[in-house]
Amino acid sequence: QVQLVESGGGLVQPGGSLRLSCTASGRVFTINTMGWYRQAPGKERELVAGITAGTNTNAADSVKGRFTISRDNAKNTVYLQMNSLKPEDTAVYYCNAVLSRYGSPGWYEYWGQGTQVTVSS
Repeated sequence: QVQLVESGGGLVQPGGSLRLSCTASGRVFTINTMGWYRQAPGKERELVAGITAGTNTNAADSVKGRFTISRDNAKNTVYLQMNSLKPEDTAVYYCNAVLSRYGSPGWYEYWGQGTQVTVSS
């Protein structure tokens, strides 16, 4: 059907940078919103940043000025550029997309499998 595959996580020192990527594949017709969420141990999953098909963006206050979300519609891919990383950014990061599928009416929400980001010295 449809898969969201993330890449780019890893271990980085405080102040460092990482770039996450997420690509939707399969029977994707069109993608509406895409976004990144994260979940730290013992905490609820939270929105990090989102982007609409028209490339309007929003971001959590905790990452504004440090993280940038962007998308390449031709590649069905969303990116999260993370700069000035802090230990409190450590979490599993999940990609999210609301999209339509070939042959199926309506909109569907999909999640990636998650990628670990660890910020530590």
